[in-house]
Amino acid sequence: MTVSVDELVNMAVSGGIDERTALAALKGEIDPFTVLKAAHEARLKIVGEHVTFVVNRNINFTNVCVNRCRFCAFRRDPDDPDAYRMSPEEVGRRAAEARDAGATEVCVQGGLHPEATFEYYLEMLEEIKSQAPDVHIHGLSPMEVKYCQKLSGEPLEEVLRELKRAGLDSMPGTAAEILSDDVRERLCPDKLSTEEWERVIRTAHSLGIPTTSTMMYGHVDSPGDWIEHMRLLRSIQEDTGGFTEFVPLSFVHKNAPIYREGAARPGVDGMTDALVHAVARLYFGPLIPNIQVSWVKLGMKLAQLVLNAGANDLGGTLMEENISREAGSTEGESVSVSEMVEVIREAGFTPVQRSTLYEPLKVYD
Repeated sequence: MTVSVDELVNMAVSGGIDERTALAALKGEIDPFTVLKAAHEARLKIVGEHVTFVVNRNINFTNVCVNRCRFCAFRRDPDDPDAYRMSPEEVGRRAAEARDAGATEVCVQGGLHPEATFEYYLEMLEEIKSQAPDVHIHGLSPMEVKYCQKLSGEPLEEVLRELKRAGLDSMPGTAAEILSDDVRERLCPDKLSTEEWERVIRTAHSLGIPTTSTMMYGHVDSPGDWIEHMRLLRSIQEDTGGFTEFVPLSFVHKNAPIYREGAARPGVDGMTDALVHAVARLYFGPLIPNIQVSWVKLGMKLAQLVLNAGANDLGGTLMEENISREAGSTEGESVSVSEMVEVIREAGFTPVQRSTLYEPLKVYD
């Protein structure tokens, strides 16, 4: 397919390229450098030249999980020697530590512990707000919310209302992986279905709980699956406007059970990583204006390239990161604010510290 940079940019800023063009770009049927250049120019038109980041801390409150997702190297059984579950007080203490270190957000996620109760989740949120009342709680994936519903026996809407009352400010749109049930059956058969994921997200948005959106790619999926996934996200965003960002997550294969069994690819190459982000920029257009690149998954050098190929956000400082590390990532668990600023400047952009909801907090001119 022959298409110019200007044509791609015009389509992107006018609402997004169509699925046929997006699929052709992902398959390499359009010159890749044309796609990357167009994504960069579209990004400049949609969000400008700033690159944002958030000062946050990851708190993975347990690694014990009743599910056995085939890509997850983080989960443990309850009797494993390195299994753990934090008390609500411990989670609150870590949130207070993060606040004292300058964090504006804690990202709170964990496994589905067989002995957890719905009250445990509520107490954890309340404890964070008690010890660090001004910290934004970005927590609980749709899978965790579905688990809370199972534990409580209450309707989904009421579960989300109670979580919000306890302190939940926004949710990560994780547990999405690939929103195709054929792929999910091979990758994470214990997890909630595509329809269930969508229901949790739409309900959260209807209650004023914004979420991110994510896609984990490079395992048992294909470019066609990526388009199917992004089509659903675009449909949700058109209806609710509740997604704050889209975060492509490159599969970290090294310790993933499905890879060690020989049933998955070892991720994708760097050009494909760049193209996934670029196509997301062109496909979502102004509808999802913020495209994040995960430095934990790609490393800082490739992330800098992707910032010049459509992405405008570098994610969080994290302070600690366990899930990618367990999967075999060697890109580090945290980064300082000064390192974030330096990396963004080296990539040719103005760094801006933001809130979880993309309010600018500090511009590093």
